[in-house]
Amino acid sequence: MTAPARETQSPRATGWRRALRGTENSFVVLPLACSVGLPLLEVGLRQFHSGLTGSITAVQNLTLVIGMAGAAIAARDDRLLSFSTVSSFLQGRVKATARVVSSGVAAAVSGILCAASWQFLLTEKQGGERQVAGFPDWIVELAMPLGFGLIAVRLLWHVAPRWPARLFALALAAAIVLFGVFAPVDPARCVLPGLAALLVATICGAPVFTAIGGAALILFWGDGSPIAAIPLKHHSLVTSSSLPTIPLFTLAGYFLAESGASQRLIRVFQALLGSLRGGPAIVTALVCAFFTTFTGASGVTILALGGLLLPVLRAAHYSERDALGLLTGAGSLGLLFPPCLPVILYAIIAGTTLANLGAASVAANSVTLQKMFLGGLLPGILMVGLTAWWGVRRQPREAVARTPFDAAEARRALWDAKWELLLPLVALAALFGGFATPIEAAAITAAYALLITSVIHRDLHPFRDLPRVMVECGLLVGGVLLILGVALGFTHYLVQAQVPDRLAEWSVHAVTSKWLFLLGLNAVLLVVGGLIEIYAAIVVVVPLLIPIGIAFGIDPVHLGIIFLANMELGFIAPPVGLNLLLASYRFNQPITEVMRAVLPMLLVLLAGVLLITYFPPLTTFLPGLFH
Repeated sequence: MTAPARETQSPRATGWRRALRGTENSFVVLPLACSVGLPLLEVGLRQFHSGLTGSITAVQNLTLVIGMAGAAIAARDDRLLSFSTVSSFLQGRVKATARVVSSGVAAAVSGILCAASWQFLLTEKQGGERQVAGFPDWIVELAMPLGFGLIAVRLLWHVAPRWPARLFALALAAAIVLFGVFAPVDPARCVLPGLAALLVATICGAPVFTAIGGAALILFWGDGSPIAAIPLKHHSLVTSSSLPTIPLFTLAGYFLAESGASQRLIRVFQALLGSLRGGPAIVTALVCAFFTTFTGASGVTILALGGLLLPVLRAAHYSERDALGLLTGAGSLGLLFPPCLPVILYAIIAGTTLANLGAASVAANSVTLQKMFLGGLLPGILMVGLTAWWGVRRQPREAVARTPFDAAEARRALWDAKWELLLPLVALAALFGGFATPIEAAAITAAYALLITSVIHRDLHPFRDLPRVMVECGLLVGGVLLILGVALGFTHYLVQAQVPDRLAEWSVHAVTSKWLFLLGLNAVLLVVGGLIEIYAAIVVVVPLLIPIGIAFGIDPVHLGIIFLANMELGFIAPPVGLNLLLASYRFNQPITEVMRAVLPMLLVLLAGVLLITYFPPLTTFLPGLFH
């Protein structure tokens, strides 16, 4: 979700700068710790027929603090995700100019969002103060203008190491803001030129949230609507009843990724399957799926496991191209399994969309976390199986190890990794056991991962490592929630302009066959998945698709798995699929070589997406069986 991982605590930061960074980091670490602890306390007290008043509400509001603090830290470390990689190919003055343009526009957008958030906060105060864990709610909401303000300042600071470039970017940002406030012409006439200028800034490297949030601001401005609707939607999404599961499940994944869990799991699968033909490929598919499930298809899987698995594949005589293609393709496996974050977000957005369509739509087409998790199991197994099958076929027959299966080594490996292997069962038991809400289940999963990594195996030192890992998690979550918040504002404009209704009406008249619609949907989503960040795609595209799917009689759970499977494919879709970029970075290979290497995997997984699309029982069987 962000740029490749770097040290969050700069080694050059000393004295007051180090103290300032540590203080800022605490605005992620402490809320994350409370977000884990409060639900656990609630579950414990409930066993004694008691409870903790307002604990879940507090966690929902802490999510807003985590998101804005994490986004500010991402801006501090220059790690906000961008759509475009064009700037990496530029040199000299052209590159410097592109940086000034992208940062100036991004700072202007962030500055306007800061002002809009302040306006939203004042409106909320006038409407009467509510209490969150004994504090007025405006104190929590203050995180939004502070966060956007810090992001704007840091975008300008990172333009260049010298002040002239920073001042040029500041002048550009100020000019944009002044033009918006004192527009000499009708704003409606400036919408298309404004969107075109925003596109130029995006190509130059402006962050994802700038592209989406800027588009929303321009459309609201041109329509004469109040821009405070964007922070309003941001606040309503981030503090919703299910969204706090995202930082908690992500935290569990980061505890695993930063510990020795990867080595223990690789050892298990190697012991069980390594002597088979294609065994290393099966190991790669299983381990990558395990980690992606808990890290949310964020690219952490490739960055964390690539260096471990590539030597295993090369030692098994896989060609360098096949090994590169397998690792890049496997990096997004697990996206359909519970409790992966895109599945959670789809359930939230689809449920909200159905509620907006009316009670009849909700009753006939309900979407819950449980249904989405059950619906993704069989399609997820299919995608893992196809990847493993391709890997088996690509290993030369003469390279298969002749060493017999070592039962003693397998037992030792299983025993060493028993706690990690139980983690999915803990998550599923908490989710489906009926004794915990989704937020509480996420907290239980995060606490269990913490127990494994810092107490049982002692891979993570409680004072040296845990804060660093939690800040890294908060940085990722902040980048995600920043994009989600502004994307929901953009979606609000689309709904206000009745775009989903008109699109559904046009689709029903233009496309007469449901199956032809699904084929076209796959083609469109493959392009969307390769160009648009997955979380933004869910928030923007799903509200457009749900009404069309209902018009064609498609189960929203089935539609959701189709959507997510295409997004999984989009991670490796040329030219700018995120996993292509991360694999190029991680393995020090040209992006063109990564594209060539991953093409066979792309075709194999495309076959899986078509099976998921045209055989609905693969998705609907388990939800129907358990509901």
